[in-house]
Formats: sequence, C-alpha cells, structure tokens
Amino acid sequence: MTRTARTPLGVDRSVRNQPERTHAMTAANRPRPAWIIWLLGATLSVLHGVGTGVMTQNAPGRVAFEHTCAVCHGEQGRGSLAPPLVPLTLGYRELLGVVREGGDQMMAFSRTDISDAEVAGVQRYLAGLSTGAPPAAARQRGTATMVEWPYVGGDQANTRSSAAETVTPENVDQLRVAWTWRPDERPRPEFGTVPGNFTSTPLMIDDTVYVSTNYNRVAALDADTGAVLWIFDPRAYEDGMPALGGGFRHRGVTMWRDGETLRIFLASRHRLFCLDARTGQVVASFGDDGVVDLSQDLIWPIDRSHFEFNAAPVVYKDLVIVGSAVGDRVIYRRTPPGDVRAYDARSGALVWSFHPIPQEGEFGTETWENEAWRYTGATNVWAGMTVDETHELVFLPVGNPTNVYYGGQRLGDNLFAESLVALDANTGERAWYFQVVHHGLWDYDLPTQPMLMPITVDGRSIDAVVQLTKQGLTFVFDRVTGEPVWPIEERPVPQSDVPGERTSPTQPFPTRPPALTPTTGMSLDDAFDLTPELQAAAREAMQQFRFGPLYTPPSLEGSLVRPGGGGVVNWGGGAYDAQTGFLYVKTSNIPAVLRLEKFDPATTRNPFADTTDPDYVGYDTAPGGRPTFEGGLLLNKPPYASLVAIDLNAGEIAWRVPFGRGSDRVREHPALAGIDLPARLGTPGAPGAIVTHGGLVFAGGGEDALYAFDKRTGRELWSGALTERSTATPMTYQTSGGRQFILIATGSGSSQELVAFAMP
Repeated sequence: MTRTARTPLGVDRSVRNQPERTHAMTAANRPRPAWIIWLLGATLSVLHGVGTGVMTQNAPGRVAFEHTCAVCHGEQGRGSLAPPLVPLTLGYRELLGVVREGGDQMMAFSRTDISDAEVAGVQRYLAGLSTGAPPAAARQRGTATMVEWPYVGGDQANTRSSAAETVTPENVDQLRVAWTWRPDERPRPEFGTVPGNFTSTPLMIDDTVYVSTNYNRVAALDADTGAVLWIFDPRAYEDGMPALGGGFRHRGVTMWRDGETLRIFLASRHRLFCLDARTGQVVASFGDDGVVDLSQDLIWPIDRSHFEFNAAPVVYKDLVIVGSAVGDRVIYRRTPPGDVRAYDARSGALVWSFHPIPQEGEFGTETWENEAWRYTGATNVWAGMTVDETHELVFLPVGNPTNVYYGGQRLGDNLFAESLVALDANTGERAWYFQVVHHGLWDYDLPTQPMLMPITVDGRSIDAVVQLTKQGLTFVFDRVTGEPVWPIEERPVPQSDVPGERTSPTQPFPTRPPALTPTTGMSLDDAFDLTPELQAAAREAMQQFRFGPLYTPPSLEGSLVRPGGGGVVNWGGGAYDAQTGFLYVKTSNIPAVLRLEKFDPATTRNPFADTTDPDYVGYDTAPGGRPTFEGGLLLNKPPYASLVAIDLNAGEIAWRVPFGRGSDRVREHPALAGIDLPARLGTPGAPGAIVTHGGLVFAGGGEDALYAFDKRTGRELWSGALTERSTATPMTYQTSGGRQFILIATGSGSSQELVAFAMP
C-alpha cells in the first residue's frame, strides 16, 4: 500500500505575526540606476502590504518576486514592461542603502516597513535567478562584496550552499592553507574528561568566524587571519564526561539579530547561553544572568548528567528552539525525554513545548502499547532542526526511543520516534508528520537536519522538504501539506524471532529517488570481491550470521545488517545547489552485526550499567561478532564511501563516484599483495559536503585531506593535505576584502585544528 503523511484535524494555524528585528548595515556610496530605484519602490510597497518575514531565504524571495514583480519585469526577471533585473549589480549592503536612504524617485523605508532580512531575501533571489547569471556577490570581485555563512547549514534552509564563486574548477588547484587555529584543548584528569572529534562547522558573519569547540567553548576569530578576538568558556568539562557515545564534541552555534545587535546562542550540556557577539560576554537579561537551565521544563524530572546538546539551536523570529541529545547507552525507565522547546530570545522565558513522546490525551499514545509512553524516554531531536520562515514551520528529525535495539517494552509503532514532524513555529502545534521507521530497532534515527528547496516535478512547482536517512533512503515532501512528492510504499520486511519482540510487518520505501547506495541490506552478491578467493571466504564468513534485505532485525545469533547505526548518511547531511537542481550527499557503506543477549549488569559493555534497569532493558547488544574476515577486511565489497548527486527535479541519481582513498590497513593487507587496487576504496565517515556557485563540491569526510569535485560531473579536481583527519563538514565564505576561504575542522583529543584554505 501507499502511505501518506498524516495531518491532524483542527490544527490552529494562527500566527502571532510579530515583526522581525534584524541588524542594520551601512550602504556603500555608489550611483544607483534609476530602474533599481523604480524596482525597489514598486516591490517594497507591495511587500509592506503583505507583512514582515516573507523574504528571508531564496525560496521566499522567489515567491515574493512572482507575486509582486514578474508582471512588470517578466518571468525570471528577464524584462517585460520594465527593464530586466538580471544581472543584478548591487550587493546586499548597497541594496540596503537604497532602501534605507531612498533616492530621487523613491522614498526611504524604515525597518518597521521592511526588515533588513527581507531586503537580503530580495537581493539573494535576484542574484541567484536561474538565467545563468552569476550571483552579484561573486561578480563584483573588484568591489569586495562579502558572502557570509551565517548558519551551520549555510542558511536556514540547511542547503549548505554558498554564493561564493571566486574559487572555480579552473583555479581550485591554487588553494593553499591560509591560516590555522588550534583550540588547545586537552584531557582534564581532574574532571575525567577527554576531548572527542572536532566536529564543529563555523559561522562567518560580518568578517568574524564563530566556532564551537569540543569542550563547548566558543571562539570568535578574524575571518581573514584567524586571529582570536575572544573566547567564551562555559566550563562544560566540570560536569565530567558526557553520556553520549562520542564523548565531548560539539557541532556549532547559532546567531540572532536583535535590531542592530548580534547575539550568539550556545547549547552546552544542559544549559542555553546567550552571548554578545562583539565581546563574548553573556547577556545578563537572558534567562538567569545569561543562562537557561534546559534540564527544567520537561515532562518528568531527569538526571541532567544524561542530558546533552551538541547541535546548534535554531531561531524563528524571536524564538530560540532547542532539541536535545540522550545517549543510547542510558537505558532505564524515564530516561530524559526528547521534548522540543521554544524560548523567548530576549528573556529566556519558555514559550512552547512539543512532546515527541505523546502524553496523556495527546495524539499518538495509542501507538505505545501498554501505555509505554508513560516511562519511555529519549525520542529526541539531536541532529538539529530546520526553520521555514515563509510558511512559519519548524521541521523536526526525531530520533530513537529507549531501548534502541530491543522494543519488547515499547510495542507498537511508537510515534513520533524516527519521524519527520512539522510544527507551527509560533505555537508548537503539530502541522503534519511522517514516520520513516516504525518501531525502530536498528539505530536508524533521523540523523540530519531536513533541507528546504523549490523543485519542479512534471511541470509543477513544489516548495519541498527533503529528509535524508541512515538507511540511504531519501524522502521528499511538499513541506506545506506533508504530501509525498513521489509515492511512498509500505513494503513487507523481515520479522524478529527474539522472545518478547514484535516488529512492524512493513516499512516505508520511497519510489523516488533511488537509494543512495546501489544495494541495501546484505546478500551474497554484496560480499567482498577484490579477488575470487577473498569473495569465497567472505561468503563463507557471512553464513555465521542472519542476513538479508534492509530492516533485517537484531537477533540472538547475530544479524549482519547494512548499513549499521553509523548510517549511509549521518549528521553531515547533504548540500543542495539551485543552479543544477542537484542534492549532493557524501555516503558511507559499512555493515554491522546486531546480536542481542539477555541483559546482565555484570557482563554488559554498557558503561552506564549501574543506572540500567535489567527488567526494562530485556535485551542488550552483545559483545562478539564483527562484520569482518581475514584479519580485518570488511565482509562487503568496496567502495566504502561515495559522493552522490541526486537530480531532485527528476528524482534520479545524476552521478555517483567513489570518495576517498580508503584505509591503508586494507591496502597493506597481505591477502591483497600484488593486487591492482582501485585508487578510491572509499573513506566512510559522518561529515558531509558543501556546494558553491563557483561550480565545486567540497568534502573532507573522515580523511586527512579536503577534496573538491566538479558539481556537474562528479570529477575529482583537487585535494588539499590536512595535518589531522577531517572530522567536520566544511564551510566557505568571502570576506569584505574579496578573498574566498574554505574552512574545515580536523583532529581529536589534544590534536585539533581549524584549517582555512584560500588562494594566495
């Protein structure tokens, strides 16, 4: 059968309609063509009539243009009754100056009339129209127009795309290390802490880089030189090691503009900090002297040492919205719940809360048999969220409930676990949802922020939301209605034989796009195949396990599954390019063995066994059984990582190329001596890719190099050596001095480094 997204009846779609407050910028002194003045007068007068907050992203800019400008300026700004708007020759600062100061044929507009963010939306849309004209920010190389990276995902739509185009396929080989910065973090034996991987993706705003470190510190750096401007230390290490499997790590901060003031929000352990972006000092008027205790305001009291944050919050208007992270190894009744909450960005007051585990009287409790919703925890949004200001929605990629691999204590589909949920961003009311995994047992939580983009399918324009998954399946929806863009089928899947377990008979599979990996699950055809002898040995080794298609459940004898919990895609997500219509995804291709045994506190590998309730856990993952043979070779065949481009307008794979050199342990394995191995065996890893209007896709993805690919063909063009292994998704920006930089965080423990590449 075909499954569609579910929308509750009677949802209140009213909005508070509060005006957005944004940061003022000074315009450059430059002559302004009369047609630009005419355009702005006409456009802004209409925008003033439809209210604030409508033009803060490229997609909203397109909608506003089609509704207000196309009648005179023609389709895609090619000109009609009025002159063409493409190519646009004004950058954001100059355009803002026109709006604020006016001209001979246009009155000035105040921020009450139109916010700075709305002007930025107009500029971005006009700069990026699909006529092939390059963005104004990159065309004006001589005028040193700045291209920022103001969010961890590049923009609020999490497209990880940049208008910077100074670095191109023709000159990318000229990139060199321009500067580096070391966080200088080390093990703290007095607190029992050790830094993990340096996974942060920085922001760049107004020529300043803002980056978080493993110990949750925030550093402001000069974007041209890497010089330290300030460092804020929340002293997160004083609470000891986190309960999360990856230990101490952090993936970024978020920004908010309050009039002319820039704020930085940091979610650290159980606290939310508001910082002054100029000084790094806490803003005393927020919360309790600059801090909100996020361990409060939950559906039940918690042990806050089991409650974490490592993703950046999101901001909608004057609300800061947070999820949480709860370690999979923390297993007991009433572990910290995954409530999603919105706080007032000025005062820190709680505005609304959404329960991914529905409570008494709420929709979805019937999917938790025996009232398991009363005691099941986690089901949290750890990967980060996505805000759609145009449609006033926030999208939640929800994670696993407790226990991850055994669900005998939580029978049923378990809404809203492993679901994409759209909320009214003003109220927290549920707009629609789609459950990607029913009654999850595989650690297939939704691992990355949803992505927003306009697509055209069979001549129909759709404001889409895309959710990438660990399974390598790509789910595409109309983000307003929740209807799938292409049919999603409920297909039969293998069933569990573990006592007390009851798996869902079916799971949802999108009919388009195809899976990111050529095959999913494990069959004998997927066995290691670099020599006939090794292929035969791999097939023999596979026989000790249960194996089969995707969603083969954990078992007592051990199930060989692919992907494992690390996923085809993890928190690095994808990158969407409006110029090609392609979604670029760095993927991994690694199996795992899921073997269960009755939980025994004396023998379990779980470091939190002392807090674990054996009767509740039932079964735990068991030691022994690895997806390897012949002394460390993976049972499945390479490549073990790829870079994949999906044509989102067609729902097809545009190209797929191997990513990364791969492990030297494989290359040096005695059984492969004398074998002509592929140049790219594939380097798996969680970090993702970014894309630029210069025609490039950049990714590090777990190797000691940063790679660049041609975004149209997938051809590998360049690699830059790194001192440490890449551990984060990169980002890029162009400073007001006109120089483009590509930054990537690398290393772990005491050896961490933020590396900035640029052309000499």
